[in-house]
Amino acid sequence: MTEPSTSPQPSSSLPASYLRTTSDAYDAVAVLYSDLFRDSLDSLPLDRAVLAAFAELARATDAGPVAELGCGPGHLTAHLRGLGLDVHGVDLSPVMIGLAREAYPDLRFEAGSMTALDLADGTLGGIVSWYSVIHVPPRELPPYFSEFRRVLRPGAAFLLGFFEAEDGPVAAFDHKVTTAYRWPIDDLAALARQAGFVEVGRMLREPLDGERYRRGHLLMRAR
Repeated sequence: MTEPSTSPQPSSSLPASYLRTTSDAYDAVAVLYSDLFRDSLDSLPLDRAVLAAFAELARATDAGPVAELGCGPGHLTAHLRGLGLDVHGVDLSPVMIGLAREAYPDLRFEAGSMTALDLADGTLGGIVSWYSVIHVPPRELPPYFSEFRRVLRPGAAFLLGFFEAEDGPVAAFDHKVTTAYRWPIDDLAALARQAGFVEVGRMLREPLDGERYRRGHLLMRAR
């Protein structure tokens, strides 16, 4: 497991080919994606509940501002602001960031990579990664958690949303944008522990109509 680094790394480059592939894929579908998911939380009460739990934990610790990493067109960042958080969004796709800024001009959005956040150590009081590491090849995922831990203050909240692999190991699948991965929830929890997180709780929900896979959510604190 890669340990948290001691200083921020440059966020302007895309050193791995999968990052460029992911960025280009989301740039290409950004407008359609924004239209499809703008109001998606309205029909997802369990998802709203786990986001509310994260927000309550973040407000209670009062450890600083919150970042949504992989914010897409910004609808979830706006939802978190509505829950009383000082929040900004970061996304790999410049087109997504442009749409987010247009839709929510009173919020801050930045283009950047989750592997090299342009933030000093211990800057944040919370991170939401809502289905934003699903395209990361399994062997590449541990440094993401280490980078998240680096920029979080001790006690800060971390919420991870992902597709769960119910009956076996990590599994690739044909996500509509680009290749993605389903994870056993225990495996992700173990990686997070190794990176310096303590689990607070977890929520699994069954797929709804039009969804293929079970959804997993891990709520954690930074040690």
